[in-house]
Amino acid sequence: MIYQGNAIMVTRGDGDIATLTFDLQGESVNKLSSAVIAELEEAVKAIQAESGLAGLVLASAKEAFIVGADITEFQTMFGKGGEFLESMLHRVHGIFNAIEDLPFPTVTAINGLALGGGCEVLLTTDFRVMGDKAQIGLPETKLGILPGWGGCVRLPRLIGADNAIEWIAGGTQNRADAALKVGAVDAVVPGEQLEAAALDILARANAGELDYRARREEKMQPLRLGPIEQMMAFETAKGYVAGKAGPHYPAPVEAIKVIQKGAGEERARAQAIEAKAFAKLAMTEVAFNLVGLFMSDQVVKKKGGQFEKQARPVKQAAVLGAGIMGGGIAYQSASKGTPILMKDIKEEAIQLGLKEARKLFTKQVERKKLTPEQMAEKLANIRPTLTYGDFGSVDLVVEAVIENPKVKGAVLTEVEGLVGEETILASNTSTISITRLASSLKRPENFCGMHFFNPVHRMPLVEVIRGEKTSDAAVAATVAYARAMGKTPIVVNDCPGFLVNRVLFPYFGGFSLLMAQGADFPRVDKVMEKFGWPMGPAYLLDVVGMDTAVHAGEVMAEGFPERMGSLGGNGEKSAIQAMFENDRLGQKNDRGFYAYEEDRKGKPKKVSDEAAIALVKSVAKESREFSDEEIISRMMVPLCLETVRCLEDGIVGTPAEADMALIYGIGFPPFRGGALRYVDAMGVAAFVKLADGLAEELGPLYAPTEKLREMAAAGETFYAAPAQA
Repeated sequence: MIYQGNAIMVTRGDGDIATLTFDLQGESVNKLSSAVIAELEEAVKAIQAESGLAGLVLASAKEAFIVGADITEFQTMFGKGGEFLESMLHRVHGIFNAIEDLPFPTVTAINGLALGGGCEVLLTTDFRVMGDKAQIGLPETKLGILPGWGGCVRLPRLIGADNAIEWIAGGTQNRADAALKVGAVDAVVPGEQLEAAALDILARANAGELDYRARREEKMQPLRLGPIEQMMAFETAKGYVAGKAGPHYPAPVEAIKVIQKGAGEERARAQAIEAKAFAKLAMTEVAFNLVGLFMSDQVVKKKGGQFEKQARPVKQAAVLGAGIMGGGIAYQSASKGTPILMKDIKEEAIQLGLKEARKLFTKQVERKKLTPEQMAEKLANIRPTLTYGDFGSVDLVVEAVIENPKVKGAVLTEVEGLVGEETILASNTSTISITRLASSLKRPENFCGMHFFNPVHRMPLVEVIRGEKTSDAAVAATVAYARAMGKTPIVVNDCPGFLVNRVLFPYFGGFSLLMAQGADFPRVDKVMEKFGWPMGPAYLLDVVGMDTAVHAGEVMAEGFPERMGSLGGNGEKSAIQAMFENDRLGQKNDRGFYAYEEDRKGKPKKVSDEAAIALVKSVAKESREFSDEEIISRMMVPLCLETVRCLEDGIVGTPAEADMALIYGIGFPPFRGGALRYVDAMGVAAFVKLADGLAEELGPLYAPTEKLREMAAAGETFYAAPAQA
């Protein structure tokens, strides 16, 4: 035994080969926390002190190699400032360089996921052999930072600037065959042959068959690129990546600049450039929020996993109501391997649902994600039917019929009598109370909401809604099924609009008030898109559909008359209602706030429509100019306040779940971290002051809650501030 720690063990084996094994005790995966990095430093010193060694293998005793740095430490670490970060990075560079400089050949045996810092570790060795199921990558840009432990320096020298830019700027996870193709690894073998393959490489290196010194030299030297090649590689990439990432995500372009600046430098200088850039990005609000987002996502996943552990598995599902939504649900279930019955009363609806599923599978084939044989196999998981014949063996039924309580109630009562006593019934409703729908059921404990977002195949969120009588078993089974479908379920309690729509409609309320005061809706859209939303409120309403918006608005007005009464039409006619009354439904009939034409790909493209502009002006009570800041405040304050109310009312369990639901469900700008992180960033006291000022003019939709005022007075936040060491 050369070294033994809590996460790292170094042994000496046959032929004087040392093996450094990562095996973090008490954890299911290896991650590089500051404690593990300290151990790695000690382990490398022990290897350096050991005489007569002929080679080193880096390996893992867990299913994954190393999943990356310990992200739970990031916010505290980033809060210590640029100087601390640079010195920490230089220390890690020193440890990794020591591995790279060992006086004998080195190899990494990559047995599973090797991401971020885990990928940077394996770049230090002379050779890499990869299990055929393993994946490697540098996803740091997705957290608003860049690889800071040598990834921006070593990877371009190993696989070329173009490939490295693609990996780093895109934050991609790369399969073994792709890694081999670009030269990131030297061999791909079945998992059980990894150790033998790694030892074989070392034997060949020691015999002179493989020149490990030349390999090493390659990584030390500047990139061999002339001035024109440099310009082609870097300037073109910067333009493309900047366009793709957008103005709110600086990390991908910054990573390219780091590769470019370090391209002509030797190792130490290139690493210093990387460290400086990392420290600069780490202290931005974007990085803080994206890291926070990752943490929130872990909270959601952990809760989902806990439900899954206690759930009865769903082996056979069914969806009631074919059409676009039903077809989307059937596709998603079938594509992830859960067989599903698709029931409707009309043959044409069945055909529409099948057409939708077939279209989505065909796209997967076109993108080479599936072979035609795999498509046929998955499509066979969908069984269309006009009868309830096989419903006796179904574990969970998703009701996806028209958004009408009477129709839904009748369908649910009918199906309850035809399924097993333990079968879970779930309604894909966007607004109707689950408790209300359960009132006609004999087994309300087996009933909950399962609200998918449209389009089903693209939107990651599923709201699982608990009614008054819904059992834990029903919630657990529905959560487990949503996860099996590849979705992110968030459990919420019943109320009008549940969580996401309850929060979204005050946002639309803010928009209606702006229209009533004469704001220009194309400009409001531009301002909110610049703020970070994927589309502005008018465009979003066109996508949702004016009929849906009016119906949901009425539900919200009934549920919360004081704040949202205007959404139901009690008062002046809103721009949304005017659109609806004039049969301008949005993309459904190619005219709403905008008119729609087909683009070259056959997708709806919005164009300005004078008739819509005139219609909005006709319901305006005055004509005012608003600054960008005023527009943002009037749109964001009601949304944030309703999120606060949902948390206070116990509709959602934690700030993390609330924020993730908005990001996954309605495209809240991820770099802003969610509604509650947005309030934290502004400062709760400053937010309350802003809301109070708006409430004086605009009424209760903008009024802070008493609890929020108390938080402001006490200097509290929704998220705990990172601990300071």
